[in-house]
Amino acid sequence: MADADDTKNKEKQEDTKAESTDEKPSSPARLSEFLPWIIMAVVAVLCAGAGLGLGRLFAGSSAPQTPEPSQQTKPTQAENLKVDAPDLMAVGSQKTWYYELEPVVANLDVPGITRYVRAAITLEISAEVDQEKGIAFLEEKKPVLTNWLTIYLASLTLEDIRGDRNLRRIQSQILDAFNERLFPDARPQIKHILFKEFAIQ
Repeated sequence: MADADDTKNKEKQEDTKAESTDEKPSSPARLSEFLPWIIMAVVAVLCAGAGLGLGRLFAGSSAPQTPEPSQQTKPTQAENLKVDAPDLMAVGSQKTWYYELEPVVANLDVPGITRYVRAAITLEISAEVDQEKGIAFLEEKKPVLTNWLTIYLASLTLEDIRGDRNLRRIQSQILDAFNERLFPDARPQIKHILFKEFAIQ
């Protein structure tokens, strides 16, 4: 009797083992059936989130931003330099005024040889800028302009400064950089850069 019970138990255990081994191969098969659907669902959620984020980024806030009271009353540096309205009539005959920077000397970027350039430039300033206020402003900013000009000239090679086309390009780059540094949030007030001296030795 005990032997018969043992054999029945062994048969039941073998049957359950066989069933469990039969279920294991079907489990990965089921997973592989649902895997593409799971991947598509994850991709759809990620795309929806990215679209929502980009929409908010580009749309900004719907309410128009008003400047704070301190920003409304505080004029920019460029506005401080403007000519007063009554004086604007007198400015009609005077189109621009000039400001001369001190000469700048810089070593050129030429390997093996010591070559340098000496440049003296004059700034042509718009008549919209009051001359007295403008001169005081430029005197205050002169170290920044001289420093930038020295570094810029030191980055040039002999080929970069030869010929009238290159000199015009240099004038244009200096003009853009000076306007950007002096009037970052306003209309550019420097009209031209004029070379008073540009000597290479």
